[in-house]
Amino acid sequence: MSTPAKHKKGAKKHYKCAIITISTSKYWQKEEGEADVADLSGEIAKELVTRDGHEVVFYTIVPDEEDKIHECVTKALNTDAEFIITSGGTGLTKNDITIEVVSKLLTKEISGFGELFRRISYDEVGTAAVLSRAIAGVIAQKAIFCLPGSPNAVRLAITSIIMLEIAHIMKHVQE
Repeated sequence: MSTPAKHKKGAKKHYKCAIITISTSKYWQKEEGEADVADLSGEIAKELVTRDGHEVVFYTIVPDEEDKIHECVTKALNTDAEFIITSGGTGLTKNDITIEVVSKLLTKEISGFGELFRRISYDEVGTAAVLSRAIAGVIAQKAIFCLPGSPNAVRLAITSIIMLEIAHIMKHVQE
């Protein structure tokens, strides 16, 4: 048995997931009662997670505000979700604060996640990958992945990293 296969042996195959889109404009569209808020990144995340056999048990859109992000991540942690995927709020503008808010909550950071995400992003977007502030870590025996809000970034991270390693990650996170 190869080393990667040995590490994944005994890991559960299906997990429960929370998905949080962090976008002030989408949040206000939703709050103002727009029925069809276009959250392509959130829809892609839900589709890819469920296609891999996992269950989405929590989904919401929150604005780029520290207290709202903190409150929403805490709410997701208090559901039966075992891992969380956020998209948005990771850029370089003054309003992009997802990384700063979530970093304060982490008990452990999965350093290689952001590094690997930027490496594979480079193949698609070239040196613009340096703008990709993606992180992952552990909070209260749950994994959290913070992704850029671009639909392509969400797709890339979920298909090229998260779904390939979620069983392995969760096996260790829950030990």
